[in-house]
Amino acid sequence: MISSQIRAILPYDLSAVWRAVTDIKNYGAWRSDLSHVEVKGKQQFIEYTKSGYATNFVTTQIDSLKQWEFDLENGNMRGHWIGIFQQKGSGTEVIFTEYVTIKKFFLKPFVKLYLKRQQKQFLLDLKNYLHS
Repeated sequence: MISSQIRAILPYDLSAVWRAVTDIKNYGAWRSDLSHVEVKGKQQFIEYTKSGYATNFVTTQIDSLKQWEFDLENGNMRGHWIGIFQQKGSGTEVIFTEYVTIKKFFLKPFVKLYLKRQQKQFLLDLKNYLHS
């Protein structure tokens, strides 16, 4: 299993950060890597990249304003994502950790870099969205 973690303190209120991250219906409006999201139920959704590649998500735990977890799977990998949210003064600390298992062995050398890049882009997109 491969893991990747990113941590940041965002200069925004905890409730604003929580709302943005957990409002999956609105991801298409601010996530630069996605074309759209399809909500399949209260705990299931599918993200589609701009090239149409789908990743399935199932929420496994949600503790409002504190923690959100989900399992994910697509043709290349399956894994688990944990998001921790904490008020830090007037800002919010986020810790996003992803654990994945690769389905195609030849992708293994690239996965850690891919996860890091995805996490950095997610944070950049989130900051830009919250700033607007």
